[in-house]
Amino acid sequence: MEIQEKFGLVIRKLRRQKHVSQEKFALDAGIDRTYIGDIENGSRNISLQMIEKIADYFGIQISEIFKQIEDEQLT
Repeated sequence: MEIQEKFGLVIRKLRRQKHVSQEKFALDAGIDRTYIGDIENGSRNISLQMIEKIADYFGIQISEIFKQIEDEQLT
């Protein structure tokens, strides 16, 4: 599995834990909804600035996203 796919799975998991739709996530985070879908599907190679924006939305450190990606590899 590519890193973009792993990243997307973690973002989808975080979004669902927060009980928000892609539309609400996109609106609140200031990101286009179709871009969110592409991220979650693993078809976007996103910038560090976008990763920071997503982490800020979830109220977590950027490193936490990557920690979760690493944890997913072990399961």
